[in-house]
Amino acid sequence: MSISVEGITKHFGSFQALKDISLEIPDGQLVGLLGPSGSGKTTLLRIIAGLETADEGRILFQGEDVTRLHVRERRVGFVFQHYALFRHMTVAQNVAFGLDVLPSRQRPSAAEVRKLVATLLEMVQLGHLAERYPAQLSGGQKQRIALARALSMKPQILLLDEPFGALDARVRKDLRRWLRTLHEEFHFTSVFVTHDQEEALELSDQVAVMSAGRIEQIDSPQKLYAQPASRFVFDFLGNANVFAGECEDEVLRQGEAWVRLPERCSASRQQLYMRSHEVSLQSTSASHAYLPLRIESISLVGAEVRLELSPVGWQSEELWEVGITHAQFNSWQPGRGDQCFAVPQVAHAIDADAHTPRTLHWQAGEMDDPAAMI
Repeated sequence: MSISVEGITKHFGSFQALKDISLEIPDGQLVGLLGPSGSGKTTLLRIIAGLETADEGRILFQGEDVTRLHVRERRVGFVFQHYALFRHMTVAQNVAFGLDVLPSRQRPSAAEVRKLVATLLEMVQLGHLAERYPAQLSGGQKQRIALARALSMKPQILLLDEPFGALDARVRKDLRRWLRTLHEEFHFTSVFVTHDQEEALELSDQVAVMSAGRIEQIDSPQKLYAQPASRFVFDFLGNANVFAGECEDEVLRQGEAWVRLPERCSASRQQLYMRSHEVSLQSTSASHAYLPLRIESISLVGAEVRLELSPVGWQSEELWEVGITHAQFNSWQPGRGDQCFAVPQVAHAIDADAHTPRTLHWQAGEMDDPAAMI
């Protein structure tokens, strides 16, 4: 079932939580609402659910205006961050709760409820815990039970508010994978709120990045990461190395450092944003860039070795971060205090007074001698 959000505005007293939000969510998609605290994510989710009322605008499900429908009439499943399970009820009773409180005309028979509850518990791989109480469950198990309870009402739309926020990293990763599999199997429309960039990019078909009550950009995870539409999206979505300076013709300078751009400067002051994988390291400077760095720390994490580096002869507000392979690390054997040079391969230029980044690419012929590469 598709969701259309049209011109939604919401105030809490003098505070404007949402500012003319419009959003199209196609049938069967899993969409993440991503942003910092206070950006309006949960307020928008609650308005879609019918738990909050908008001051202006409309909510449509499959083209039908549901703005004034009560939450019970919207056929929406809602999963809260902190589970909201009833402590005095067993797992099975928690899952059956929504069915048990239906009006008698709509309520399935006791046998049908038991059958559906058993099916749902097997689906979330917790059938063996039907008679336990919430206090006897782990955090990940509680969240699965909360999801099974939401699905018991056969919702047309599933809404999740920070569903994995209270769980540890390993459990979050397992549940993300499980939810994605579940979504692909049952093909319901889902919207979830998160402030975790990795979670949003891994789970979503589309991600809507929110800031101060507005949507900054909505795109596929791949496009959002590769082509951020604003400075805010770039700053918020993943780590970036930044080189800021004064521009003259095609050269951006700061202190002793400089980068020759592949096109003429569009403004006197610019910033170059480069993600970790868009920068390589060399033992000597490149022909198109002189960006000396000193190694401050080395972390052997997972599939790559992560280096934190500080500028030499120029300044940056934060340490740079570049990943190299274990093979490169073993061949180079870097140590803290060693000097090397950053080589931009792709950069995203933002003028001092502009909002939208421009993506810059250096051709292979502009790179330095491969023998200098680390």
